[in-house]
Amino acid sequence: MKKALEMKHISKRFGGVHALRDVCYDVYAGQVNILMGENGAGKSTLMKVLSGAILKDEGDIYIEGEKVSIITPHDALSNGVAMIYQELNVVPQMTVEANMSLGKEAVAKFGFVKQKQLIADAQQLLDSYGIDIRADMEVSQLSLAERQMLEIAKALAANAKIIVMDEPTSSLTAKETEGLFQIIRRLTSKNCTIIYISHRMEEVFEIGNHVAVMRDGELIGNWPIEEVDQQKLISYMVGRTIDNLYPKETVPIGDVVLEVEHLSKENMYQDISFSVRQGEILGLSGLVGAGRTEIGMSIFGAIQPDSGEIKLHGKPVNIKSPVDAIQEKIAYIPEDRKSLALDLRAKISHNIALVNLDELCGLFNFISKEKESRLCQQQIKKFRIKTPSDSLPVSSLSGGNQQKVVLGKWLAQDLDVLILDEPTRGIDVGSKEEIHKLIVQLARQNLAIILISSELPEILGMSDRILVMCEGEMAGIFDADKVDQEVIMAYSVGAIKQYEQEELQ
Repeated sequence: MKKALEMKHISKRFGGVHALRDVCYDVYAGQVNILMGENGAGKSTLMKVLSGAILKDEGDIYIEGEKVSIITPHDALSNGVAMIYQELNVVPQMTVEANMSLGKEAVAKFGFVKQKQLIADAQQLLDSYGIDIRADMEVSQLSLAERQMLEIAKALAANAKIIVMDEPTSSLTAKETEGLFQIIRRLTSKNCTIIYISHRMEEVFEIGNHVAVMRDGELIGNWPIEEVDQQKLISYMVGRTIDNLYPKETVPIGDVVLEVEHLSKENMYQDISFSVRQGEILGLSGLVGAGRTEIGMSIFGAIQPDSGEIKLHGKPVNIKSPVDAIQEKIAYIPEDRKSLALDLRAKISHNIALVNLDELCGLFNFISKEKESRLCQQQIKKFRIKTPSDSLPVSSLSGGNQQKVVLGKWLAQDLDVLILDEPTRGIDVGSKEEIHKLIVQLARQNLAIILISSELPEILGMSDRILVMCEGEMAGIFDADKVDQEVIMAYSVGAIKQYEQEELQ
């Protein structure tokens, strides 16, 4: 089988950390080459070496058998390599065509840009790959999925032969993901080579032709997809067998802590009522846009409901802001940790201190560096945050370790209610297992927990009860051990009567 790319004996160090160690990675032409591994395994570092974002210390790169020198992103593009990052790199105020031709505009006489020709050429390229967006549209009008397609179009416009996609479906719906997969299949049918970084097992077997696994900066192996299964990949990634990704234990359920009664918010959710007890994990399930996140944010005071009541320990509470919620011992860990839960440029220690300032203040209300350091080291140890120093910016950490910083920050507080919104999204299986175990420990400590998740195995595996949302309304509440994925999905899409008759009677 023809190799589009060979990376031979690639090594990279950051100070005392060996991020890549003698990696030899082959990529096959016209195929979807999956690249997997835990957060911090070295996947992104290897791809940044390929894309010219960072310099390798040792090793060689060959494209179609010829040795190439890639020192800058421009070198990578010149050699037909384009990388699409999770944080999409588009200019919202410009048109689709302008984004596609940025930096390489065709110029007519007297320095004028050939605008009509550029738009026509861009539209032709979009149409040839079945990318259903207009070249003259402003990017600000595009959905997230359409912006993802634009990134692919930008790579094609730059004549990329190898396209690297880093977690491209992390924020896409199931329908949008299938649309992306159709584009990828068209690309490979035209002999474009894809390197696809993903944590999602179902995607690996649906779209992949080859799968490579990295662990601790080394390449563990590279196989045709038919030679591996899910369990093998997990064991290769974490270096051990994970027999139970969802380590839910039976925990004594105590008194009611949180009650939500007839909560409504126009265009978000209607007439929502439920309760959560000490030690209980209530799963909140439903399709994207069903209102799950909005309910969590309303309990936390970030969204004000139009009507309804929230009670804690049987007493009504007036939560007008997150500050009120924190005072009531409620914490909310948002889905988008990078923009809503962390200051990526700040130190790890500063992030952990952020909601604990009252406890860290010393004389004259100045923050005690000694107290801050003690708290930070305590949380780093407790949550097994992998970092050589608490003085590093949070942006230097892997996704799983960033999530642990968020958990460490909030769980330094004395809490009664913890709302977790997609706590394991974009996190490798090893970190997922750790976070799931932590959730069980918190339930054992009598916290009332609301777990919002799009992953049905996670909802079923970690919840005591499951509240299913459908288009802003409650479709039903079930004991987790009395339903399966098919039933939950049926309620999520509104097929209630059929399943009430056929499955639940």
